[in-house]
Amino acid sequence: MKQFLYKLTLIPELLEESNWTDKENSIVSEHFHALQQLLKNNMLIMAGRTLNNDPSSFGIVVIQVSSEKEAEALMKSDPAVRDGMMTAELFPYSVALYNEDFTTKQTSS
Repeated sequence: MKQFLYKLTLIPELLEESNWTDKENSIVSEHFHALQQLLKNNMLIMAGRTLNNDPSSFGIVVIQVSSEKEAEALMKSDPAVRDGMMTAELFPYSVALYNEDFTTKQTSS
């Protein structure tokens, strides 16, 4: 199995939350559901986003799949990418260290 990271960037007009409609909210919900499915299928290592709302903001998805072709297909089928809400770049990736004691619950305060 190989690891890949895809970097997601909102299209510029959606950096301003007031430009979001029900359509964008629905796409983000579908995007999150798709990531949950990858997690359930043991393909997602982690996903998250920066919390700033300016042009430097981005999200990342780290996956483990059998090939770059499969990684690219998953990235392109991500609802946010497929529906043009976000652009994406794929990178070969390797997790070097992982803290097994860390949970996202530790960061929710």
